[in-house]
This record gives sequence, structure tokens and C-alpha cells, in this order.
Amino acid sequence: MRIRATLLLLFISTIFFEINAQNQGISFEAITSKKILGINETLRLDFKMNKDGDNFSPPNFDGFRVVGGPQQSVSNSWINGKRSFSKVYTYFLSPLKKGSLSIGQASIEIKEKLYKTMPVKVIVSESVSINNDPNNSNYLVNENLHLVAEVSNTNPFLNEGISVVYKLFFSPQINVTNVGEIDSPEYVDFWSNNIKIPRLQIERGSYKGDSYNYVIWKKMVLYPQKEGELNIKPLSLDVSVDVPTSKRDFFGNRIYTQIPKTVVAGNRLIKVKPLPKDAPSNFSGAVGDFKIELLSSKNQLNASESFQLTIKVKGSGNLKLFSTPDLSVPSSLEKYDPEHNENITTNLGGMSGDISDTYTLVPQFKGKYPISPVEFVYFDPKTKKYKSTFTKEIVISVLEDPSSYSQNNKVKVLSENTNSISNSQNQFRFIKTKPGLIKLKSQNFIYSTLFYILIVMPLIIIFVLLVFFKFKKVSDSDLKGYKSRRANKLAKKYLSEAKINLQKKEVFYDALERALHNFLKSKLLIETSDYSKEKIKRLLANKNIQIESIELFVKLIENCEYARFTPASNVAINNDYENAVNIISEIDKQI
Repeated sequence: MRIRATLLLLFISTIFFEINAQNQGISFEAITSKKILGINETLRLDFKMNKDGDNFSPPNFDGFRVVGGPQQSVSNSWINGKRSFSKVYTYFLSPLKKGSLSIGQASIEIKEKLYKTMPVKVIVSESVSINNDPNNSNYLVNENLHLVAEVSNTNPFLNEGISVVYKLFFSPQINVTNVGEIDSPEYVDFWSNNIKIPRLQIERGSYKGDSYNYVIWKKMVLYPQKEGELNIKPLSLDVSVDVPTSKRDFFGNRIYTQIPKTVVAGNRLIKVKPLPKDAPSNFSGAVGDFKIELLSSKNQLNASESFQLTIKVKGSGNLKLFSTPDLSVPSSLEKYDPEHNENITTNLGGMSGDISDTYTLVPQFKGKYPISPVEFVYFDPKTKKYKSTFTKEIVISVLEDPSSYSQNNKVKVLSENTNSISNSQNQFRFIKTKPGLIKLKSQNFIYSTLFYILIVMPLIIIFVLLVFFKFKKVSDSDLKGYKSRRANKLAKKYLSEAKINLQKKEVFYDALERALHNFLKSKLLIETSDYSKEKIKRLLANKNIQIESIELFVKLIENCEYARFTPASNVAINNDYENAVNIISEIDKQI
């Protein structure tokens, strides 16, 4: 009896010590790349654990801007028969202010227990000078990556159009993998229009005399609405850059390291000149080069008919920022409110096209009605003078007086109605006194065959409909299940294909994108035609997927899109593959 009790106690103690050892072996910590940094430097923050966990929650990065991440990496290794596991969430942070800043606690669930990191304190000092060592990664990025705002004219007149083109220059020594907009520029006291860029393209150019690659990120057309000095607020971009290191792999290829960088196009000062003071009284604010036309839908018309007069201003300039001149007509023409139309295109040269106002007019009396020429005044910034342009005079002929036309029409109608009356001797008929009705035989409908058929027929129809809809529901579920299983197989297939082609960028990203597509099809039953980032975020959020997982999944989709027009290093490709494997597993587990 004592032996059994001793063995039971020994067994319980062993299990207790094993569980305690496992819990003691779990670590979750926050690791920073440096404790003291300048306000112009970037901080790397790693949340590292030695056991796989779920529901990772990052802290609030107060005092910092997240310029990169989260990037997820997993490492598995076996040494002397023992498994070593490591999982890391990486963030890149840029400080927003100086002083002692604190990074709060991150949390994660491991084996149904909640673990938290210790708060981390970082001291942010004044801007530090970057090491001029050519082998220093930060120095290479600062010297080879530039964001420039090119302004077509920094001294325009009021309401004269100018263009701003934002170009991201990068040296052939580095590779730009991902670009995201952090702060959009503000155009206070400007009328602005964004020119859409359908696809980013790498072009060759020069920056300060050196040969560079560049990408046009944004195009804007601005019309200043205020005189004096106006500021264009800067544009900020978050750029992930692959920088070569002095290390090489087994095959002798140079190893790249990825560095996040925030680039800013500085403030641009625009000095707006006022328009000359000798403006005519009928000047409406048009600045550019214009012509005016007066068009009539009819030159001759009958009484009580209507016609249209159109005043059209065409040319290039601030077409949306002024109105056409008013139309003056004789009092015998009844004028209605105009219908405004615009046919304008906008490019880097500004707005061009035409605007028009169409009036509907109705004459009251017979005669000829001259429409006086319309004057339009505009300011030409090339000659720096006010100019006037006129329309041609138009004469409208009304052929018949409306009152006489109406009287003649009444007489004509009356005579026609009088002639149409006919005298018929058989206008009235007597009522029949003998209708000739036939007596029908009575039938007992209640117990007839038709009576029973009408009662049974609705029941048969309901039964047929129930069977039909049940069969349709089963077939639809089978079809959805088939599509889901097929999409899941295709996702695994394309993910394996992406792994095989890690050295071929185009093939890799094409296969990776197909894998992500089919994964969504299998889990969310989403079709390719509905494949939009907003819908993906909404559907994943409805499935209670963590925000970090959703952001990382969408980031991978963006990487596949960017890879079509930007170079990518082996580091970025490997990171994207590992992140894809991990995030697909993570989302599948959460669903």
C-alpha cells in the first residue's frame, strides 16, 4: 500500500515539475536596436517569443510613428535532437519628439495564458550626424534616396494654373521595395486637382547631375486663390529600401538588408502676383486664353415655338472658377434660366475645354429679333494684359404672330367640328322587350371532379416546391463546398510553386498572388471579380480576425502589386514568402 502511494506521489510530482518547467521555459520580451537615438534616426523594435502564441496585441506607440511593420518571422531548428523555436514581430519606429519616451506592454496568449512584455524606455536626443562610411546602410540610404517636389512656376498670377510633380529618386545601388504615403500635402488657399497615375513606372533621369532612377508618385494642378506668399505643405513617404551589405551568400551573391526610411518633400513657397488694377467692370476672374461663341438652334421659327441660345467659352485656363457672361435679349423674348454644361480636361498644363450656358427662349410677337454681341473679358498671363472677345450678332425671325395664329387655329378647329356633325335618321333605337334569355340547368359543383381537383392541386404544388428548393439548397451547398475545396488545393499548389521560384521575382510574386487569391476563395467564398482590399478587410473583420493579421495579409497583396514595377531583393522575397506561410496559417487558425 505504501509502495503504491509512493509511486502515485512520484508520478504526480513528475508531471507537476514537467509542467512547471515548460511554463518556466516560456519567454516573451521586447528588444530594441538601441536605447539612445537621434530624432532623425529609426528604431527597430522586436517582440520575441520562444513558443508559438495567438492573439498578439502591440502597445500604443505614443510619441512614435510606425514607419515599417509589423513584419513576422518564424525560426525552427533542431540541435542534438532538441527543437528550438523563435517567433518575432518586428516594428520600425520614428520618434516624433525629443526626451524620454516609453513603449508600453505588448501581450500574447501562449498555451491559454496571457504573457506581457516589460515597458521599454528610450531616450531621444537632437539630430545626429550620419556616419559617412560608404559601407554604412543608413548613410547609403540617405545619400541615394530623395523625394523632390517640382513646381512649374513659383511666381504665378492670381488664378494662373501651376503644376506640382512629386518624384521619388533612388540610385541604382539600392532597391525600393514598398512605398506608402504617410502625410499628404495640404494645399491651403489653392484650388487643387489630382491627376490620377494609372500605374507607377520606373524612369531614368538625373538628380544633381548624377544618373538616378525615379518614380512619379503624385501629380497636382493648382490655381492660387489668394495673393502673396503661399506655402505648399510637404509630402511624406514611408519607403522600404534593400541596401547591399559587405556579406555574401554561399554562391557569392551579395546579401541585402532591408531598411525603412521616411523621406519628405520640403515646403515649397509660392509667391502669387496680384492681377493689374485696371480691370474692366465686366471682368469675372477668367485667367488664361479664351474665345467666346453664341450659337442658336434656330434662326427662323413659327409662332409659339421655342429655341435655344448657347453662350460657350472655350480655351485653356481656370474654366471652373468663373461664370459665362449674362445673355441680354429683347423684352418680347421670354427667357428661362440657363442650363450649365462643362466639358473640361485637366493635365499638367492646366484646365482646357469649354463651359456653356444654354437658354430657352419663346417669342411673344411676330418680327425680327436681333441678339446683340456678347463681350467676354479675360486676363492673359502671357501678355500680362486684359483682353476682350465678342460673339457675332444673331437675328431671329418669327414668321407669324402668336395671337393671330391662335385665333386662326380656333376658327379652323370649330369649322372642322361643325362639318363632322352628321344627321342620321336612325340615331335612336327602342329598348327590346323580349331579350330571349335561356334557362340553364343547375349543377352540383361541391361534389364534382373539378371541385376535388382544385382542392388537391395547391397541396401538390406546395410539395413540389418544397422538394425543388431542398434539392437546390443541397446542390448549392455541394457546389460551394466543391469550390472551397478546389480553391484550397490551388492555394497550396501556388504556394509550393512560389517556394520553388524564390530566385525568379516575376514567377514568385505571380504564384504568391494566386495563392492568396485562392486562400480567400476557400475561406471567404470570395470571387476574383470582387477582389478589392476594402472588401477583404471587411470580410476578414467580420470573421473576427485580428487587425494585425488583416494588415499583414493586405500588405502582402500590395507587395505582389508593387513587385510588377519595382525591383525586389532576395531578402524581401524570402520575407514575403515566410510572412505568407505564417499569415495563411494564422488566419486559418483564427477562422
